[in-house]
Amino acid sequence: MAKLIYGIIGHPVKHSLSPVMHNAAFKELGIDADYFLYDVRPEELNDFLDDLPVKRISGLNVTIPHKIRTKEYLELRGSLDDNAARLGAVNTIKVLEDGSLRGFNTDGAGFYRSLVEDLGFEPEGRNIFVFGAGGAAKAIVMYLGNGPAKISIFDIDREKAKTLAEHYRKYFDPNKLDLITEEDRVGPAIEKSDLLINATPIGMKENDPSPVSKELFHDGLRVYDLVYNRPVTRLVRDANSSKLRAVTGIGMLLYQGAIAFEIWTGKKAPVAVMRKALKEALKTRR
Repeated sequence: MAKLIYGIIGHPVKHSLSPVMHNAAFKELGIDADYFLYDVRPEELNDFLDDLPVKRISGLNVTIPHKIRTKEYLELRGSLDDNAARLGAVNTIKVLEDGSLRGFNTDGAGFYRSLVEDLGFEPEGRNIFVFGAGGAAKAIVMYLGNGPAKISIFDIDREKAKTLAEHYRKYFDPNKLDLITEEDRVGPAIEKSDLLINATPIGMKENDPSPVSKELFHDGLRVYDLVYNRPVTRLVRDANSSKLRAVTGIGMLLYQGAIAFEIWTGKKAPVAVMRKALKEALKTRR
């Protein structure tokens, strides 16, 4: 039997940690497979996807800037699961036995699992504040749906935040989402929240400040920083120094990858092995 081929497409993509965890998982389970990086320019995307069966690629992860365009491609030339269709973005592709492509989005489910497993937080009936309204925020907000009591979102790009709010309200109770458009409402909203999520790029660079002032922290607040390329961010460090539970986004990366692995292989992902591989890789990037 020929070796199976998997990978991730993006542009650029050389920074991705996905090969580290997936190749570790294949090795642990004795699966004869390799996972590669595919740097695909936007104008090359359709041709690349057309050729997946010819390239003998069995599955892909999809990252920036291809998630939305891949969803549009699969609407016409493949199929989508309900979550990817509702989200309007694809981060995982499986090549089916007949050679057709099916798209999934595991970002929201990966975040939810990390939220419960890594932060010990159940979002149902709780108040949640989300900084940022980009693709990651959309995946999270749409996955949480009607579960929380209230989801507050804020982005300095008011139009982006408005677009996310409008999309949410097409599917869920509009009264459960609070679109914050004035910065002076941010503090009071955080003070009423049980969970603070940073879904902005702030924190990816070593000298980045925290997106939130420590003065806004309060007892019982949990903090989830989606930034995963650093072992700890300023936001997480500040939260920990205030005796709050806080984590970076390495868990979301891990679990969205684990779910994709299970979609491809039909086998339970070796999460502990994948987590260890990610942590070791991060050590070399400090």
